[in-house]
Amino acid sequence: MRVLHIIPSVSHIRGGTSRAVLDMVNSLQTHGINAEIATTNDDGNSTLDVLLEKRVLFCNAPTYFFPRFSSSISALQEFSFSSSFTIWLLQNISQYDLIHVHALFSYPSTIAMTIARLRGIPYITTPHGLLCHWSLQQSTQKKRAYLNIIEQANLNHSYALHLTSKQEERDVLSLQFRTPTFTLPLGLAVVPALVSSAHTRLRQLLNCPLDEPIILFLSRLHHKKGLNYLIPALAKLTDHRFTLVIAGSGTLEYEAEIESMLSLAQIRDRTHLVGFIEGETKDLFLQGSDLFTLTSHSENFGVAVLEAWAAGLPVLLTPGVALASVAQEHNLGYVSELEVNAIMKTLTYYLSHQAEAKAMGDRARQFILENYTWDKIAVQMKQVYIDILKNH
Repeated sequence: MRVLHIIPSVSHIRGGTSRAVLDMVNSLQTHGINAEIATTNDDGNSTLDVLLEKRVLFCNAPTYFFPRFSSSISALQEFSFSSSFTIWLLQNISQYDLIHVHALFSYPSTIAMTIARLRGIPYITTPHGLLCHWSLQQSTQKKRAYLNIIEQANLNHSYALHLTSKQEERDVLSLQFRTPTFTLPLGLAVVPALVSSAHTRLRQLLNCPLDEPIILFLSRLHHKKGLNYLIPALAKLTDHRFTLVIAGSGTLEYEAEIESMLSLAQIRDRTHLVGFIEGETKDLFLQGSDLFTLTSHSENFGVAVLEAWAAGLPVLLTPGVALASVAQEHNLGYVSELEVNAIMKTLTYYLSHQAEAKAMGDRARQFILENYTWDKIAVQMKQVYIDILKNH
């Protein structure tokens, strides 16, 4: 079975969706699916240094890259228009049994669904949260027009919508598409080995006391992530010691805004901005910290939460994060309303009950191994593909 995955970008700058698609394709390959990716060379304000229009291995996933139209207007860049992608897809789409489209409101996704629909090639669509209420409220008029004029027909002809959480399922069902839906979570490709003496080594790296609680924010830096709530909440903890680590990258403008927020809150001297981290460094920061925070407006899933649990960390989430209900149900962390005083109170409780929080983290690693690995999820996705082709 040949399955082509379409996504506008696989750059880490675009967040967890890119990582999820790469991991999904790699896992499907191990389960006998001939899965490949077609995407653009988008890398935010720049482009990836990759071979174009040839099959290459990118993070071990077979990938075709096509040149993205570059513009000084960020919205046009993010749309990821690519004429060579269109030509290649028209010439090659019939070689695939199934098309799996990721994300919406971008040129590669839209044109892939349109061509598949016109050629009679079955396709499924994973919106990755772009049909959730919060997402549709951003640039409302443009998105609604795009959805009504172009994307709705594509979605209604999709063989299925793949949703990743009960929260996303509720939001999408309210839009009343004719398309069947199924819900499968995202996962982790690898649960990292435990880092020796991570607690001590991280404090030595950050030059802070061995008994200092480290609160970690690790995600793409974006307004959606709610740092404008977390930072003022931490500023109110005048009776508690802590070190804040912000790991991730974003636009230069937003990174400067974070600096301003930290200075205004007077916690810049207690904060380490470490940028984008990966590999062994990421494992050290996760396993050496004490609490993972994601105070986001909306996350249709939240792979970073899985990474925190795999590292044995308790989490502090807000209701917009789809995994917040999982954290509550299995007692793996705290859920606070997205409001400064509510987050401050939750942080105060955590800092006063750290033994209880550590027990949450100890349970979390085993929970991930049992429920959220790509190896388990790929088996279920393969069966979805088989069922669709059987019906087609």
